[in-house]
Amino acid sequence: MKRLLTLLCGLVALTSSVSAQDPDTIMERARISATLTKLDDGLTGNLTAGRNKVPIQIYLKGENIQFQFSENGKWRIFHMRLSDNKYDLFEIINGKTVNFPRNKLTERIAGTDLTYEDLALRFFYWPNPKLEGEERVGTEECYKIRLSKPAGDAGNYYAVYVWVHKKFGAFMKIEGYGKNGEKLKEFQVEDVMKVADNVWTLRKMQVATYQGGRRQSITDMKLDKPSASALKGLR
Repeated sequence: MKRLLTLLCGLVALTSSVSAQDPDTIMERARISATLTKLDDGLTGNLTAGRNKVPIQIYLKGENIQFQFSENGKWRIFHMRLSDNKYDLFEIINGKTVNFPRNKLTERIAGTDLTYEDLALRFFYWPNPKLEGEERVGTEECYKIRLSKPAGDAGNYYAVYVWVHKKFGAFMKIEGYGKNGEKLKEFQVEDVMKVADNVWTLRKMQVATYQGGRRQSITDMKLDKPSASALKGLR
């Protein structure tokens, strides 16, 4: 945790201190720290669930997010387009952009604990966030934000809690809950990395699936520093 705090200090130049307790401002800072608005190259990495290792590539810039993962030796490519309170997810198949079925957003990616909505962090863009107070994640002081599912939106989550570092604005933990208030998923940031001058992002995160109040399975998400082989922009 001490190493993580030291690394988070680099976020100061990118996301200024979140001093005002305005939930919209807090979530905007969290989105900036998660979407690499100053990074030209994509990121490569792996999702690891037991013996299952799934290569992934992510390119995030402003209101456009592209990610792809390898399944059965073949890359599947997705593009999420954001605008106001709308977020559309597409799959690119044989060079053509096709709407991704809403009922598949909750499917697990290649047998891991992450779903399509998880990897794209769609819930970060839900409107009207509410400040629940302040709590510590480990030794770090955070704002606790509640996000509520908009009417008619797809996905398993009906409420999502996000713990955002008070000083640096980066998210530290996420918990997703179902319709009846049961805990479904937990995201725990374990490490961050510097990818450019004054630009830091997630390096390692653990994602756990819960059922009946108990943790059922775990997937580790680990990203590497940008390289020439990473994505070079939206297709």
